[in-house]
Amino acid sequence: MTQHAKSWTLKPGAMTLADLRAVWAAPVKLILSAEAYPVIEASAAAVQAIVAKGDAAYGINTGFGLLAKTRIPDEKLEQLQRNLILSHSVGTGELLSDAVVRLIMLMKIGSLARGYSGVRPLIVDTLIALYNAGIMPAIPAKGSVGASGDLAPLSHMSLAMLGVGDVRVNGELMPAPEALAQAGIAPVVLAAKEGLALINGTQVSNALTLHGLFMAERLLEAAMVTGALSLDAAKGSDAPFDARVHAVRGQPGQILAAQMYRQLVANSAIRASHLEGDERVQDPYSLRCQPQVMGACLDLIGNVGRTLLIEANAVTDNPLIFQDGPGGQAEIVSGGNFHAEPVAFAADTLALAISEIGALAERRIALLIDATLSGLPPFLVRDPGVNSGFMIAHVTAAALASENKSLAHPASVDSLPTSANQEDHVSMATFAGRRLDDMAHNTAVIVGIELLAAAQGIDFHRPLKTSPHLEHVHHQLRQKVPFFDADRFFAPDIEAAKQMVLHGELSSTCKNLFAPLYA
Repeated sequence: MTQHAKSWTLKPGAMTLADLRAVWAAPVKLILSAEAYPVIEASAAAVQAIVAKGDAAYGINTGFGLLAKTRIPDEKLEQLQRNLILSHSVGTGELLSDAVVRLIMLMKIGSLARGYSGVRPLIVDTLIALYNAGIMPAIPAKGSVGASGDLAPLSHMSLAMLGVGDVRVNGELMPAPEALAQAGIAPVVLAAKEGLALINGTQVSNALTLHGLFMAERLLEAAMVTGALSLDAAKGSDAPFDARVHAVRGQPGQILAAQMYRQLVANSAIRASHLEGDERVQDPYSLRCQPQVMGACLDLIGNVGRTLLIEANAVTDNPLIFQDGPGGQAEIVSGGNFHAEPVAFAADTLALAISEIGALAERRIALLIDATLSGLPPFLVRDPGVNSGFMIAHVTAAALASENKSLAHPASVDSLPTSANQEDHVSMATFAGRRLDDMAHNTAVIVGIELLAAAQGIDFHRPLKTSPHLEHVHHQLRQKVPFFDADRFFAPDIEAAKQMVLHGELSSTCKNLFAPLYA
């Protein structure tokens, strides 16, 4: 059903952020490393041995949560696992995007394939087949508290394997049985432990937060470009980017950000025009302190990436099967790797970075439209009064920056006990990750408005040119949005600029400059 640009061999436990970005950006054909199959088979055999022995083992032949003391007869174990998926499919809200679902499926495949979950190879292979056929389970966004695993959304993912519910193929909803039949995939009948292994885990929380991470990376790049463009539009100084200033502080993100700003504004004729005779001693913080703020965001984004990568490669279901028990026998151990607190903290701190990127950009827009600070025409338009120019575009930016401040409130500090107090502390990681998309889109609009405003300011300095990097960005924008010579329907211009931000177009021709962000 789906044509893939390339194939990629998944080695469980060895994914990189570059791998995850690639899967997020576009479908790739997944091939599971052959070395994974023996450990998957050994783990499944261990579960069957436990069933045959007859001892009670949580998740294999007992009920779940507070019902863990209820012993289930062997002849009802398949029904138990199917019922688990059906009863836990209680999600609500909009469906998760294909990009997020791809990440969920990839990480669930990688986790199960590490051989600690007790599932048969059939389960892993069926998930891979669904992924490669472009069959995306319809997963509602809401309904998980980020502990005991992302039970509801992962149940909706698992429904597709059973041939139940809806899926999305090429962006269109269709019944799962029809999609599986077209792809030649047989619905599975779950064996002992397999339903629980599928729905226990942090893959949904982590996928949502990875989505936020990759959006934040694009926002960071774009806002550094627009910040540099605003600097030149306002005839600001590049002296605050001097490497010596940042070396004596020692913050690595700040040092790297300053280096990028120096490269972005290098060889600007606008800057050269006011090196002498400029009466201003210092620029406002939104121009002068960009390396300090954006560098801190850069460091935070890097730390979040490290946490999420560990989680992407992790085994987070429960209970787990270990082959090194007493006497070399397999042992089943109940733990709590499904608790998504690391992801919740990562999402909450990432929200700070996304909010601050937008907050700083909003301040630069305010600076540019204020003639007393920027030296540019009021509201960046000729004949102000008759024309309102960028006056209300800035109001939109301010509204979104303020909204992000509320959304940045940490989700991880909240907890509502569930499952009759058996699950008495939860992470709220799923919401923590989910709200990042709204925040990223808000910030993309703010940065897009700054792009429009800064480009307008550059035009007022003609025939002088800004730096080669920034001239190219200016040219890209002007291919889509003309100079704002008089008031017009402005929303389409803002949307065009927003899309340039979201699609990474502002940094597309200077990727080498931003490569150190991902070192």
